[in-house]
Amino acid sequence: MTQMLVRDLDPEVVERLKERARSNGRSLQKEVRAILEGAAETYTLAEAREVTGRWQERFSGRRFSDSAELIREDRDA
Repeated sequence: MTQMLVRDLDPEVVERLKERARSNGRSLQKEVRAILEGAAETYTLAEAREVTGRWQERFSGRRFSDSAELIREDRDA
């Protein structure tokens, strides 16, 4: 496993991270690890464009109805 050192964090940031860790029942280290791992799982801009392009190709030529009317009906019921 690789280790990382983060220097000069604002004490307020550290306190917020500690509070978040407490509320999630984790240590500060595990909370920061979870945050970093989650951030690394998000799409890069290039990946997001690729996925979007595939969906656009998949649905090209199809027409979809406006669902606003159905939503209004459900809310009024």
